[in-house]
Amino acid sequence: MNQLIRCTDCNEIFLKSPFDRRTEYERQYGSPSESFRGVERDDFQDFLKNHRGHRFEDLEIIDQSFVSEKAYAEPVKVSYFKATNGKERFVIKKYRKSIDEPLRYQLIAGDYTLEPTGFEIQTKEIARQLNAEFKVNPLTEAQIAAFLKLYRQVVEIIDPEDLERIPEESSNPLEVYYRLDGVGLAYLLRNCRNIFKDQEYLDVEAFVHRHKEDGVLLLKRTYRIQLSWKAKPEKKAAYAAIPLQEKKMAKKE
Repeated sequence: MNQLIRCTDCNEIFLKSPFDRRTEYERQYGSPSESFRGVERDDFQDFLKNHRGHRFEDLEIIDQSFVSEKAYAEPVKVSYFKATNGKERFVIKKYRKSIDEPLRYQLIAGDYTLEPTGFEIQTKEIARQLNAEFKVNPLTEAQIAAFLKLYRQVVEIIDPEDLERIPEESSNPLEVYYRLDGVGLAYLLRNCRNIFKDQEYLDVEAFVHRHKEDGVLLLKRTYRIQLSWKAKPEKKAAYAAIPLQEKKMAKKE
């Protein structure tokens, strides 16, 4: 079971886990078979030695507070999450610079918010899917470009409050997907009649209905992590003591 520990004396963070005690294998170069030698490690005991005599407290990770600049599966990235000791809230930075390094944790004096950068359509995915599904009667590049331009225009005029967020989680914590609302869908199909005719229009209409719920026609909204730092408390001005001799002179004056 994982346990998040904070050293209250120096604000260092350690995540205790079953993997703290493990054997690392080093290649023994120069030996006839270049065998491997096992090296025992205990990261938690090393942490305790480095903080001998310090005070510790357990922190509880706050649910659904995890954010990251890259996809969940990416091993090398910077992530943030929030934790509490029951009285205060803390922001923890989780990172490593290479896959060979262990994960590091750093307490951040501040907070973070997620700021939306707007909606966008899945341009490459839509074009790829249109080409894949219209092989018998392929659409021209001009038609595909016109469809994408029309879809962007629809996105610009719709009210974000009318969009429905899909329940499935994205592979990237900073990307959220939404379904086009009924009004936007009707506007898209009505104006598609200016691009496609007869059976071609019917095929495009079927394409839209196939992919409006959970496919390439979902709208992507990207967020960015905005860190805010806590201002350090201002130090009170230090007043120098007036020497006794100067005080006597001031009284005479």
